[in-house]
Amino acid sequence: MAFEGLSSRLQEITRKIRGKARITESDLKEMLREVKLALLEADVNYKIVKDFIETIREKALGQDVLKSLTPGQQVVKIVKDELVELLGGTESKINFTPNPPTVIMLVGLQGSGKTTTSGKLANLLRKQGKNPLLVACDVYRPAAIKQLQVVGKQLNIPVFSNESSKDVVHIAKQAMSTAMSKLNDVEILDTAGRLHIDEALMDELKNLKAGIKPHEILLVVDSMTGQDAVNVAEKFNEALGIDGVVLTKLDGDTRGGSALSVKKVTGKPIKFAATGEKLNDIEVFHPDRMVSRILGMGDILSVIEKAEESFDLEQAEKLEKQLRKKEFDLDDYLAQIRQIKKMGSFSSLLKMIPGMNQLKDVKIDDKEFVKIEAIICSMTKQEKRDTRILNASRRRRIAEGSGTTVQDINKFIKSFEMTQKMMKKMKSNKGGMKKLMNSLDDVDLKNFKF
Repeated sequence: MAFEGLSSRLQEITRKIRGKARITESDLKEMLREVKLALLEADVNYKIVKDFIETIREKALGQDVLKSLTPGQQVVKIVKDELVELLGGTESKINFTPNPPTVIMLVGLQGSGKTTTSGKLANLLRKQGKNPLLVACDVYRPAAIKQLQVVGKQLNIPVFSNESSKDVVHIAKQAMSTAMSKLNDVEILDTAGRLHIDEALMDELKNLKAGIKPHEILLVVDSMTGQDAVNVAEKFNEALGIDGVVLTKLDGDTRGGSALSVKKVTGKPIKFAATGEKLNDIEVFHPDRMVSRILGMGDILSVIEKAEESFDLEQAEKLEKQLRKKEFDLDDYLAQIRQIKKMGSFSSLLKMIPGMNQLKDVKIDDKEFVKIEAIICSMTKQEKRDTRILNASRRRRIAEGSGTTVQDINKFIKSFEMTQKMMKKMKSNKGGMKKLMNSLDDVDLKNFKF
């Protein structure tokens, strides 16, 4: 995952400094040295690291932090605030025109993920009430148009293309007329890329910019390329004048340095972050929330937003009525797992919960939930309603039907029955939530497995 190495290093540093009742200049110097090494190892630009450390040093020494009652916490706050500033300070939004359609032009090198990002962005904007049109302006890469059409079909979002023309300015102007006639208020241009920046690429993009006058030019950058991503961003900005950056592949094995460097180097904000392979794995980039995740402080706001977006209110109300009338059974359990899965991977959600990063031994493998789904789907209606009837022969049959073992069945049933007891407490007792939380305190999270 992005920032994993940096995150673990910074969390360890801030944990040590936060707990100190007194901090000497020597302590501060040692902490800053460790922060500097952590940032350099994360592939952050050296000049940026140098300026960042100097800013923290000045603020820590200039505010009588060392003499305050909670010096450790104040130093951690300074580190957090400066990281937020490094990432752009605040969320940066798309500038929608009052006279639609708003034209968003995606640019970048080949392989950065422009085509998939076009679909993801269109999907995200549709959830915000927009009516997007995808436009195929990559007329060189084999199957580029087909790829965009496939993405559009999966999302049920229209795609404009003209396979008989190689003139991308002409194609974009035709798309503009189509968008106006079909009442599409956002037009997303998927442009061509190259394996490297060259004059031909930039000339084509400059011509497209001059001919269409897009309201937003977003550079799509592969965050796994590290400092190369920053260099690419700098060159595109100099030649084209970008309005913002979309970081892709933030779910990959990346050190995160590009995210921490690109805003400072280009002066342009990171507007979106792609966090997975699915077409809904994109989010508005919030610098403060990202820093909270890096420092292990959680990101509850994003969890709430994902829940509001993913949960079916009607189904939740139906479940609540069912719980009032009967026991919480395996059909209910399966429905809740499927609802939560819509929010993303369980491991990524855990990282957003404050304190969970500290529990290094808690391992939740998303494949385990696929196994659970298979187990439940291999049961009869009667078995789902009452697990007490699951004798040895029934468990063997379920194991064979789900491709699991009897031991897997036993472990799952044990964990489900624990959940069932907790749900029963919530249903029947006053202050059920409080009792539920108290009972959770007795669960050994280190050995929590399905």
